[in-house]
Amino acid sequence: MFIDCHMHLVSEPTCPRPYDGKQPRDTPDHIIALYDSLGIEKGVILPSGSPENSYFQQSHEEMLRVVRDYPDRFIPFCNLDPRACFNTPDANLEYVLKYYRDQGCKGVGEVVANLPLDDPRVDNLFRAAEAAGLALTFHLAPQEGGFYGLVEDRPGLKKLERALQKFPNLKFFGHSQVFWGEMAEVFRDEDRRNYPKGKIEKEGATVRLLRKYPNLYGDLSAGSGCNALTRDEDYAVKFLNEFQDKLMFGTDYCMPGTPTPLVNFLLKLRSEKKISETVFRKVARENIIRILDL
Repeated sequence: MFIDCHMHLVSEPTCPRPYDGKQPRDTPDHIIALYDSLGIEKGVILPSGSPENSYFQQSHEEMLRVVRDYPDRFIPFCNLDPRACFNTPDANLEYVLKYYRDQGCKGVGEVVANLPLDDPRVDNLFRAAEAAGLALTFHLAPQEGGFYGLVEDRPGLKKLERALQKFPNLKFFGHSQVFWGEMAEVFRDEDRRNYPKGKIEKEGATVRLLRKYPNLYGDLSAGSGCNALTRDEDYAVKFLNEFQDKLMFGTDYCMPGTPTPLVNFLLKLRSEKKISETVFRKVARENIIRILDL
């Protein structure tokens, strides 16, 4: 069975989205039914924590109540905006993260504040997460304004590389279009904003950083993570084999009806013997168990 490294939920229906009237998050009973149908044992809850991608804020206590109600189905992360505690680069975020770590949280995220990745307030959050011994899931954005996520505004992931060097004991979980768009060398800015297609002729910054930095891991959730593999199946097999100890299955399941194509893609590669049972199991569940010490 799979373990989902990246999902979102609410304990009960919330305010519908203003632009289409749909629920922005699904509820535990619906998600568990979906998980059962897909063979997913449990999932990591990433609570909503910043205004850039949500019009509601989710308390850690709500998320922890869900985990207490379904202890065998969900794993808690906490979340903290880098601007919390008076919006300064010396806020005592470590105190907050250690508190929620002691409540059972295994990581921080999804960090989606639309601030430069090298902003001192972001460094402060990274420093606090590292001190608390928590992993951190981040979302990257290509610019300030109009997007959510930490800003990496030029190809090459140089700001991410700086963070990997500066916080070597922090486990970074890479995610989003900007991160996975750089599987291949980037020539067009739109490839960092969307879901690039075509063969990977020359490896990009994402592959280079995964190869170089032991504290960087790949969160394969959402359209971005799945597209990074399905755009070039031959390269995907090579990639999964090389980074079999650093990649984690995920869905980014949030609103009702969220697609989950990565399940079938990984099962297909296994059934066709393009990846071994060992590689499949590592990516599907064993890596996240080891990385988060579950």
